[in-house]
Parts: sequence; C-alpha cells; structure tokens
Amino acid sequence: MTAIGIDYGTSNSEVVYFDGATHQHIKLDPQDKKGNKIRSSVFIYFDDELPPPPDAMVEAKVAQLKRALNEKIDKAKQGYYSASDPKEQSLYSDRIDSLRAEFHNKPSLQRKAIQQLMHAMSLDEIPLLRLVEYGKFAFGEEGFRRFLKTPNKGRLIYSPKNFLGASLDGDQKHAFIGIIAKQLAYFKRCAEEQLNRHVSTAVIGRPVKFHGTRGEEGNAQAIQIMTEAARFAGFSGVNFLDEPIAAAYKIERTLPKDTTTLIVDIGGGTTDICCIKLSPKRTNQLDRSQDLLSVTGRRLGGMDCDKGLLLKAVAPDMGMGLKMINGLPVPPTYFSDMCAVDNIPALTRFFSDDYGLDISQTMSVTREPAQLERLLTVQEEKLSARVVNSVRMAKELLSSKSTITLPLHYIEEGFDVNISQEMLKIALKPWLDKVKKLVVECLDKSPEKPEMVMITGGMSLSPIVVDALYEALLTGLPRLENDAFNSVCEGLAIQAAKHEFDSHTG
Repeated sequence: MTAIGIDYGTSNSEVVYFDGATHQHIKLDPQDKKGNKIRSSVFIYFDDELPPPPDAMVEAKVAQLKRALNEKIDKAKQGYYSASDPKEQSLYSDRIDSLRAEFHNKPSLQRKAIQQLMHAMSLDEIPLLRLVEYGKFAFGEEGFRRFLKTPNKGRLIYSPKNFLGASLDGDQKHAFIGIIAKQLAYFKRCAEEQLNRHVSTAVIGRPVKFHGTRGEEGNAQAIQIMTEAARFAGFSGVNFLDEPIAAAYKIERTLPKDTTTLIVDIGGGTTDICCIKLSPKRTNQLDRSQDLLSVTGRRLGGMDCDKGLLLKAVAPDMGMGLKMINGLPVPPTYFSDMCAVDNIPALTRFFSDDYGLDISQTMSVTREPAQLERLLTVQEEKLSARVVNSVRMAKELLSSKSTITLPLHYIEEGFDVNISQEMLKIALKPWLDKVKKLVVECLDKSPEKPEMVMITGGMSLSPIVVDALYEALLTGLPRLENDAFNSVCEGLAIQAAKHEFDSHTG
C-alpha cells in the first residue's frame, strides 16, 4: 500500500509522498515551470457538437411537437368536413392519416426534438451534470488557457472546492463528484508514474468548515462528495485531516522540545486555526487528538480578498458608484455578480442575455456610459474569471511593491488600473477584522496559551496580513518560519505515511 497526501485547495492543489525521511513533490502541471502545484480550476469543453439534451428536455419538446401536430390534425379535419369535392376530401383524409402516423412515431419525434433543441441550445443552458458526463476535461494551465482562448466552447469551474458544502441538488452533487473524481484520478496517475508504484490510499486536507452557513450539514456533504470522488478515482481508502493540523505536523519535526503552538492557516478559500501541543517525541503517533487544544475555521480566504480588491480598485472604473439620471446609483449587484466566480447560479444569471440587456438599459440612463461599457464587455464575453485572476496576481505583486499598474486590455484597449498597497490595505480591512475574530475565538477556547505561532497559507506571504495579526493579537510570540505553500501538503503526506505504516503493522 502506498499513500499520498493531497492538498485539494481553493486556488491550487498539490500532491506529496513521504517515505518516512524525505518528501517527494509530485509534478502535476507540465505547463508550469515549477509544476508542483496545479490550478484547482477545471475547464469542461466540447470540440464539436454539444452533448444531447437531457431526457426530460427531450420529452418536453416531444410533447410540444405533439401539441402542434394535434392542432394540424384538427385543422385538417375542419378542412375535410367543409370540403364538398370528394377529391379535396381525399387529400384532407391523406393529410390526417399522415399527421396521425407522425404523431404516433415516437422515435421520429424524439430525433426531431433533439435536432431542434441542439440547434437552439447554448452551452449555458446545459445542466452541469450533462457537461460532466459528456465533456472533455482540461486541468491546470492548459485548462485556463483553453478557457481564455475559447470561453464559449466550455465552462470553467473556477474553484470546485468552494461548492462542496453549499446547497446542492442531487444532480449537482453527482456533477461535483464527477469533476473531483477526474481531478483525483489525474493526481493519482501522476503520482504512480513518478513514484513507479501503485498508489492505493490518500490523506486529503480539509478546512474546519467547508461552508459559511450550513455548519455540520455542509461539512458532512463535502466529505461525502470527496469520499465518493476518491473511490471513483481508484483509491481504495481515503482519510481526512484538518489543514492547520497537517501544517502543524510538518513544523513539529523541526522543534527541539515540546511546544504549544498556534497555527494560523490562511488559504485561498478558508481560514483555519488550531492551538496544538507539538512534540518531536510523538511525530510517529497516528492519533494526536489528545494534543489538540482548540480548533476553529471559517470560509474566509484569499478569494474574498481578490473580490474585495476588485470592488475597491477596479469596479469604480467599470461604473460602480455612477449615478443614473434619477439620482440613484448603478445597481451594486452588477459588480458583486461579476465577481461571483464561485457561485454558479449568480454567474449564470450574470452571463444571461437578460442581464446584458439590463446593463445596456442602465447605460442609456447614465451620464457616463463609457465606464459601464467595460462591465458590459465582461458580461458579454464572459470575462469574470479572467478579471478575478488578474486582480489575484495584482494582490500578490503588492506584497512586495508599493504600487502596480494592472493592464486590463482584454476588456478595452489601453484600459490600465493603478493600484497601491494602501488601497489593498483598505480593501483587506473588513476581511482582516473577521480573521482576527477567528484567532481570538481559537485562543479563548484553548486551555493553554501558545508559546509560538506559525502563520501559513498563501495569504501569510502578505506583510499586511502578518503585521495586522501581530500588532493586535500575537505581540511577543515567536514566529515559526515555514514554507507557506507546502507546509499543509507535506504534513498530509506525513499523516499518510503513518496510515501506511499502521496498515502494514496492524
């Protein structure tokens, strides 16, 4: 049995194998120079024809065709009874027989229904499960570049993880099981090729809370989806570990003595915090529940920062805050919907023809319609994911630069937005206040005070974030340096190795 650690993230994913002494990072993305991480987004696309419409849609169309045939039959009957010439009556009689034969020829009606639906159907009207069943999958940079080049050929799921704890119907659950199974199967295949051995089990990282409002119900649903996806991907067993605890297991191996440590893991989708007793003497123990003092978390991550910065720095140049002739502001929901890359219903609504018409009508009653023209371009060309991705890169650059110029020339030629670090601070403040509350909650729940702190995850690379936490809450606590991007997955791989050892000895 070979076990791997999988950090299935909101923005990026990673796979690591630990042999008891060293970590081996599995290369996942051939188009990325580093290659150890891969975008978590998935592009589901079609080279040629779209998939056949669902059975319910076909049956509804068949019923519509039958109603039209019934009307033609009734009309032909009226013609037959009103005709005085026997030859004319014979023509109507033949017409009635022909229409009745067509009415009762179900296979022919179904073919006709499918043909008409395929002709009229757009990709956005196809249910997600249908896309998953019939579409092709592109992962990582290949998928994102394919999406940028041909957005109308498929659908980008920007962050599948963000949907796992949300309210999903049966078909949507099966769709996300299918999406994640494809991803996990790809990760498994990469690991087997590079390790040259069969990979049978995995430890997958999980946030403390998958969804902000659904509590344990959302968590249970997310674990169920991930478990079924892992089974379909070919794993014979899967275990889950809270992401901040995984990061703790990685740093534990570097400690000289027992240390109570606060782990703050701020990732792309969630912030998870734990206070835990770490011990270099207990690194090989599988069950460490007695060492966990407190844990808390919330769906509050880097993607929220991306959206906040977009609304603060970019949206005003796209019409946010403009007044209409009646004195009311342009609807702010235009811009929150534009950002909703992790909300399929909201994004589908934003990309609809009716929504575009609404923006166009608003343009006609504003004094500066040119700015709203940029929003309309994003709506018509389905550029939301691209805009959010651009702002994410700007946010990362502002970790080391005081100002940057963000080129958005794919929206409008010469459209540049200047963003300062001060602007980022203002955009991050509401989000940081919520992160601080989580830290306070974790500290209050812990029966022991931490001796050290480790801040990890992608957002820990931002000096704004670290300074805000230290000046308010963590003053005087020594900070454990760590690999912000790899600590969680390396900890998951350590736990996977423990499971592997336990299975051999048990």
